[in-house]
Amino acid sequence: MIPRALKRLLHRATLKDPAYRFLFAPGPPGEAVAFDCETTGLDWRRDDICSIAAVRIKGDRILTSERFEAVARPRAEMRAEAIKVHLLRESDVEIGAPIETVIPRFLAFIGGRPLVGYYLEFDVGMVNKYLRGLLGIELPNPMIEVSKLYYERKYGDAPPGSVIDLSFRAILNDLDLPALDQHDAFNDALMTGMMYLKLRDLKERGVRIARLRDVEEPQTTLA
Repeated sequence: MIPRALKRLLHRATLKDPAYRFLFAPGPPGEAVAFDCETTGLDWRRDDICSIAAVRIKGDRILTSERFEAVARPRAEMRAEAIKVHLLRESDVEIGAPIETVIPRFLAFIGGRPLVGYYLEFDVGMVNKYLRGLLGIELPNPMIEVSKLYYERKYGDAPPGSVIDLSFRAILNDLDLPALDQHDAFNDALMTGMMYLKLRDLKERGVRIARLRDVEEPQTTLA
C-alpha cells in the first residue's frame, strides 16, 4: 500500500485539471468539514451516492449556515435495504443532479479543510470512485475519524476483555448529544460535527469517558 503522504504527492503531480490545485493547499486555520453520504448500497464498487451533505466547523462552532446538500441521480439501482435506511426512493433521486456536477460543487465547498466523519473510509471511498475518473486523484484532505477519537477517550486504557461499542448511538449517548433523525445526510454530518467538537474538548482537557466495569476483578477469599 502506498503511504498516504506519497500518494498525495503523486496525485498533485497527476491532477488532470489545475483548477483543482486548491485541494492540496491547507484549509483556513481552525476549520474542518463534517460530511456524510447516503448510497444505493454498501458496496462502493457497485453502488452510487444518492445524497451528500457537509457542514463547516470553525473553531468550536458548527456553521449550519455554511452547509452543502445535494441529491444525486445514481446509475446503480436503489437497493431495498438502503431505501429502508435512508428513505430515499427511486422517485426522489430521479430528479437529482448528475454526480459529475455534484462532485465539483462538493470539492469547492470543502477546499483543503480536514474531513470529519463516522466510518469516514466508506464515504471517502465513494467520493474517490468518481474523483479518479474526473480528476485522476483521490481526496487529499486530512481525515478525522470520530469513532477513533471516541475509542481513545473511552477504551484507550480498557483492560483485556472489555466490551467495546463504537455505534453511532453509543457515542451520542456518552457525549450527551441530541439524536436527530439518522441516515439523513445532513443530520448525520451535523451530529458527527458535534461529536468531533465534544471529543476534541475532552482530549484537550485530558478527560476520559467513564465506562462500566466490563471485567470483574478476581475475588480473593480467606481460607
